Amino acid sequence: MGKTAGFLEYGRSDGPVRSEQERVRDFYEFHGRLSPAKQREQAARCMDCGIPFCQSGTMIAGMASGCPLHNLVPEINDLVYRGRMAEAYRRLSVTHSFPEFTSRVCPALCEAACTCGVHDAPVATKENEKAVIEYAYESGLVEEPLPPVRTGKKVAVVGSGPSGLACAQLLNRRGHEVTVFERRDRVGGLLRYGIPNMKLDKSLIDRRVQLMERAGVRFVTGTDIGKDISGEELEKEYDCIVLACGASNPRDISVPGRDAGGIYFAVDFLGRVTRQLLDSSFAEYPYELAKDKDVIVIGGGDTGNDCVGTCIRLGAKSVTQLEMMPEPAASRLVSNPWPEWPRILKTDYGQEEAIWKFGADPRIYQTTVKEFIRDEQGNVKEAVLISLSAQKDEASGRMKMVPMEGSERTVPAQLVLIAAGFLGSEAYVAESFGVERDARTNIKTRPGEYASSKEGIYTVGDMHRGQSLVVWAISEGRNAAREIDRALMGYTNL
Repeated sequence: MGKTAGFLEYGRSDGPVRSEQERVRDFYEFHGRLSPAKQREQAARCMDCGIPFCQSGTMIAGMASGCPLHNLVPEINDLVYRGRMAEAYRRLSVTHSFPEFTSRVCPALCEAACTCGVHDAPVATKENEKAVIEYAYESGLVEEPLPPVRTGKKVAVVGSGPSGLACAQLLNRRGHEVTVFERRDRVGGLLRYGIPNMKLDKSLIDRRVQLMERAGVRFVTGTDIGKDISGEELEKEYDCIVLACGASNPRDISVPGRDAGGIYFAVDFLGRVTRQLLDSSFAEYPYELAKDKDVIVIGGGDTGNDCVGTCIRLGAKSVTQLEMMPEPAASRLVSNPWPEWPRILKTDYGQEEAIWKFGADPRIYQTTVKEFIRDEQGNVKEAVLISLSAQKDEASGRMKMVPMEGSERTVPAQLVLIAAGFLGSEAYVAESFGVERDARTNIKTRPGEYASSKEGIYTVGDMHRGQSLVVWAISEGRNAAREIDRALMGYTNL
């Protein structure tokens, strides 16, 4: 590294963030960028550690440690430190399809595994990545070149989320004729309608899609494969089909009153908000969805946090976020050593905004809903909450959360958002193509492979591995492209 002792000279410094008071008034991104000089200082903190777990992408204790894309993080940081941003972009683009997405929405597995983070704040790799890709766009370095030769092979990609886009990108570069089908009105999958605009500006998706279109990728929106077009019809037209439909079957809760009005799945709600913003070019905010309402968000993950931030922007009277599990520790426990993923308490932007607006963290741990109570019109008006206690299951030996009788209390609720995760893929696509699914409803493949039980049909992303991260989806798309190319051509140079 160019600055061997940089980690001793410079502390971590993240880019500027708009205040809660300012940013809750709109749906625009609120994370700014450091100056080039300050960004170089941050890159100088990369410490030439010898064993860079940041790029390993290794599974440790059931969770990923380091980047699944195996970005060569120390090399990129060194180039940023030296001010050689064009070279940093070329190095990053060798392993990464869409840094503009992960530099905004990834939980930064690279930083969690950073050696500097053992005793100090980790290197700001995620922000360095953002600086690199935005410099590249501003400098006209990001291109999707037309392939010099076409192979004559046709590939259909069903689903335009990050895995489908990554797979389509590489297959098109190889020279195959690629068509991406998306059932919704715009390209992007959960990047578009599952992540709020203030977290990922949708113009960034459009920017990348336009490059891919100019390079020859064809996008067909508003077409639901398995319904509008059968799998059999698609198989007749294409040499290979890639199923990248995601794990879009949301986990529901089964309690009395669940069928009351005003109770929605979180992704449906977030998608509705984003669609109205885009349709109106951000001139109209759907305040009617949450304004002056008491909101309950069921689920403590990223999607739950996104619901909290969205409802605050839409004028919610109060927001409560329920988490079934106990509150995590403030710092690593002995049982959770580095470089494992840190299972510690994190306060994200939505919770920060709730604390600013309402004066308290919106999260209530070890709590769930026992019953919903309707008003005279059949809409939810209250929720009966119940506390949970952790008890060991004698049969399995695992801990489970058990309701505590007598702990019930009733709270007002005119809007309820269920952000309890996903159960797997929807059945109709798999049934239309006649491919097998596993016990988790994912498309069944051999371990480490992407071919389904039916020749010529492949799967990637959440539809293959279950609900996961954008960075894993991109990794899957790139890996599957190599397997598909080899099957089509007998070899691959991807």
